[in-house]
Parts: sequence; C-alpha cells; structure tokens
Amino acid sequence: MAPLTLLRQHSKLADPREQLRILNKETQQPAFNQQLEQYQLPKLQASTITTLQVNLGKLCNMTCDHCHVDAGPDRREIMDRETVGQCLTALEHPGFQTLDLTGGAPEMNPHFREMVKQAARLNKQVIDRCNLTILLAPGFQDLPEFLAEHQVDIVASLPCYLEENTDAQRGNGAFQKSIQALNALNSLGYGKSDSPRKLTLVYNPVGFSLPPDQSQLEQAYRRELKERFDIEFTNLITITNMPISRFLSELVSQGRTEEYMERLVNAFNPVTISGLMCRSLISVDWKGYFYDCDFNQMLNLPVAVPARKHIRDFHYQDLATRDIVTNQHCYGCTAGAGSSCGGAIS
Repeated sequence: MAPLTLLRQHSKLADPREQLRILNKETQQPAFNQQLEQYQLPKLQASTITTLQVNLGKLCNMTCDHCHVDAGPDRREIMDRETVGQCLTALEHPGFQTLDLTGGAPEMNPHFREMVKQAARLNKQVIDRCNLTILLAPGFQDLPEFLAEHQVDIVASLPCYLEENTDAQRGNGAFQKSIQALNALNSLGYGKSDSPRKLTLVYNPVGFSLPPDQSQLEQAYRRELKERFDIEFTNLITITNMPISRFLSELVSQGRTEEYMERLVNAFNPVTISGLMCRSLISVDWKGYFYDCDFNQMLNLPVAVPARKHIRDFHYQDLATRDIVTNQHCYGCTAGAGSSCGGAIS
C-alpha cells in the first residue's frame, strides 16, 4: 500500500490514545513492567542524561510508511525560535555531550542552521537525523557543505541497499535520490575511513520481521554499496519498526497486530535494559515538552516529573534521576539485540 494512501486510510490512528488502546486492550501480551518483574529487573530509571534529542517538527519532504512521527509535507508543526532558544540554554549544561536533531526533516525548520551553529560553539556533538533526499530539495542543496563545515554527524535513513525495497518503504525514486545524496556526502569526506566526518546509515526492516544481525548486515551494505555505487559509510545501525503510528496502522489493516506484538515479547532480551536510550537521553517535542524518548513523545506519554514537563523548567538533576514511563511499545526496544537511536544494544 502506498504510504500516503495508508496515511489517509488509517488517519484515526494518528490519535495516541487510540494507539495505546490497541496496544493495551486489543493484544494479549503481558504489560512491559510485568515482564521486567518476571526477570527480576527493577522499573526503568534514568542513569544520567548525556543527549538532548530535539524534534524540530513534523514537516518533512517525504511520507514514509514506517514513520513513527507521522511526518509529511502537509504537516505544519514546527518548533519556534523561542523554544529553540530554550533548548540551547538547556544544552549549556555540562552534563550534555550531544544535541540530536530529528523531525520530520529537521533541516526544514527555519532555525535548524542557527541551532547547529550555537551547539558547535558550545563544543557539543551534533547529530542530524537526515532522510538524505532533503539534501537534493530546492533551497537545501547547500546543506552537505554546511553540515561538513560544522562537523555535524549524519545519521541517514537507508532502509535497504536494494532499490525496490527502499522505494516500497519510502516512495518511488527515493533510492536513487538517496544514492545521489550519499555520493555528495562522500565527496565531502563523510563516511571515509580517513575522515572525522561520520556518516551512519539506518536500516529499518521492510515488513514485520525483526532486524537481522547488525554486524553482518553492515558487511552486506558495505559490499553492495561499494561495488555498485562506490559509496562508503562509517557504520550501520538497525532499528526495529515500532508498533505505533503508521506502522501500527499497517499492522491493524492486515490483522497482524497481535502477531507482531507476540514476536516482540517472545524476543524480549533482558540484557538490553542497561543500554536503553531512555536511560541517558531526554527528548523534547516541537512545543518544548519533555519525554523519555521520541516514541513516548509520539504516544503523548510525558516524563513523570510534573514540575519539569517543559524545557523552560529544565532542571538537569531532576530529569537525570527520573523514573521512565513505559508501555507496550517498549518491547520494540528490548527485542532480540535491542533497538535504540544508536542501533542494536547487545
């Protein structure tokens, strides 16, 4: 089913309350916290926060069918200048090492470049979660040079090294545009073994399976992209498709929600708990509200720190020691080798 058709047909699942109802009432799997208890694991808590992940908005030049943000060209949610400023003020705290910019296409926020510049002045690592095709869009074609100038690490979505699979997930022509963008990044040193400019590729499964072994898949990507397109990259990470938003819509439409949830639960790996991204990351939505992760953000599950729900009320210690809000989608991060913004955990 085409991504845009899927989005329109199942628009009711854009409501986080409906998504949570399906995950909690229409599946027969044990609650995530019960699973932790079964393995004699404590409830999740933050251990620190080293990464400030900022969702700059839901505007995007693409409409991908696995997108948990429900982003697209028709979205108008964009972080404003005041909230960007509040994020940068919080970023000054010495506990933060990394600013992780995401969207939508974060580059489409009019304050993206200023945010990158200010974060670089603070000597913070900056990550741009890029869909690659934005680098070819009118008005954004100088972005590769800008990102290189400010030593921004690029984490780029490329669901598969095969054109058919990538286009099936991201739309016709997405693969060829992605290859063109990768060639441009390589020409600037991104992904080269002798360059500090990091280019990380992101794999999402096409369909309802869990990601394969990350290291083996990376070898396949290296071989195929080098032989066919002379493309190099720094590393590859695998991310499990989360049962929320558009992917949940697809599961529901095919009657496979229970099947997928059962797969995640059966693959629960207690070893992943210590490395979950929510334990060292705090997520901020386009309005400035705090969440434990980007997935909780999309399900409207704010942090369990009532006095610190917004970036204007930022307090590092309160957030760095908070309890983590969990729900059934958390099985997606703990299945198999685990899944996080940094890829496999174990």
